[in-house]
Amino acid sequence: MEHAEVLPVTELLDERRHLLEVACGMLGSSGAAESVVGDTYRRWYGLSEAERVEASTPRNWLAKTLGEICLSLLAHPRPGGSSVVGRPEAECVELADRARHSVRTRRSRSTSPAEHDLLARSVREACANEDAELLESLLCPDATAFFDGGGKVRAPTRPVHGSRHVARGLLVLLARHPRTTLTAQSVNGRTGLVAHYDREAAAVISFDVAAQHVAQVWIVLNPDKLRSWKHLPAPGDRGS
Repeated sequence: MEHAEVLPVTELLDERRHLLEVACGMLGSSGAAESVVGDTYRRWYGLSEAERVEASTPRNWLAKTLGEICLSLLAHPRPGGSSVVGRPEAECVELADRARHSVRTRRSRSTSPAEHDLLARSVREACANEDAELLESLLCPDATAFFDGGGKVRAPTRPVHGSRHVARGLLVLLARHPRTTLTAQSVNGRTGLVAHYDREAAAVISFDVAAQHVAQVWIVLNPDKLRSWKHLPAPGDRGS
């Protein structure tokens, strides 16, 4: 379980913004910068777990690697631009499919929209108040969290298992910060959570519910999938 890989959304966005600024400054193109940042994270995920642990300051490793990629591009431009192929995630898709199947087979009865809404808002309250005990009580003992970083941010590549570990991961990810806002909103037709940092969407979280507890947590951190969540809702629609 990759506890060290769960970072606050503030750190995730600040790190990515820094890398984009460095790449754009070196290459003079925002499009090329996006491609190089993606390539940099792809190399990070290509490291073994031991190699990632050895990089005591990951942000420095990322900046150094990004600089090397930029210098290589400047010396030897790629034909047709700087596009890179995203990191394969077939194994994560398979795990997610298995998890969904597990939830469906375990449900003793359907969860009503009102019950789902109440549970999701309770999770938001527990996260906002940094109440680990309450949050853990809202999760199934064998709850699982899946992180979709798309190879674009430094997110866990493996599912996080167990109510205590999932609760800890959520509290780290959604740590209180004066520039962050956590709201309850409709996500895939059911109430979920959206975290904004400086009015920029940083994470969208949805839940699968079984027996009045959260069984699966789906956390989207991939910037490409957050573009439709750019703006905060109106004050009256933020939920609680």
